[in-house]
Amino acid sequence: MKTTPVKIANITIGGPEFTVIAGPCSVESQEQFSSTGLAVKKSGASLLRGGIFKLRTRPESFQGLGSSAFSMAKEIKSQLGMGFISEVTDPRQIGDLDDVVDAFQVGSRNMHNYELLKELGKTDKPIVLKRGLSGLIKEWLHAAEYILSQGNEQIVLCERGIRTFETATRNTFDLNAVAYIKENTPFPIIADPSHATGKSSFVTPLSLAAAAAGADGLMIEVHPNPADAKSDGPQSLNFNEFNLLMTQLERVLESLDRKLGKLI
Repeated sequence: MKTTPVKIANITIGGPEFTVIAGPCSVESQEQFSSTGLAVKKSGASLLRGGIFKLRTRPESFQGLGSSAFSMAKEIKSQLGMGFISEVTDPRQIGDLDDVVDAFQVGSRNMHNYELLKELGKTDKPIVLKRGLSGLIKEWLHAAEYILSQGNEQIVLCERGIRTFETATRNTFDLNAVAYIKENTPFPIIADPSHATGKSSFVTPLSLAAAAAGADGLMIEVHPNPADAKSDGPQSLNFNEFNLLMTQLERVLESLDRKLGKLI
């Protein structure tokens, strides 16, 4: 089925070019976010990601900087000239985040939050909809329909691994879903191998596999010093690792007669 492209800032996802979205799991400080943004842009990422509000399994874990990060994020994305994607976790955040982000991300835990999806459907911003922890593909598509039902057709799906009986990795990366979405739906699909594996050394090989499987892009977690990250350090790449991934990715894309989309 022909993919309907979605434009985020000045980047099109689902067109002939491959899109890489990169940045830290959580925005921790001005220096951390700025340095990471500069590094991923230099290596070829075209969109910036960073968590402002974080849903965590344990209540004592870092929950993000919240509204105190708004001005920082706006300043850095403006300096870099990059579109910015961040997760919205509650319908009450939509109005405030609307002036900060170029696309709203719906995290795995909120795929079934239909009230949030309906409110996002009333916005004019693109939505990156992650697959739920144990979500069937049909349930994922029904979640997209909640957004569509309110008039917003700018939806990018994101495969980020699902919970199965296997415990060797954080989740099980379902590349079948990438092929299924491309063949049966008009939605662009990107892959998040960081959350899919939970282990930084697995991120590069599965990024290359996702590109080969036909994904329209990747979402990668990158941190200046993953060992000190306040969230998801074990699955984050450092700057050198991300640069190496991007070098290898361009070679794979070239073999598939595709190109990496880059900022002009």
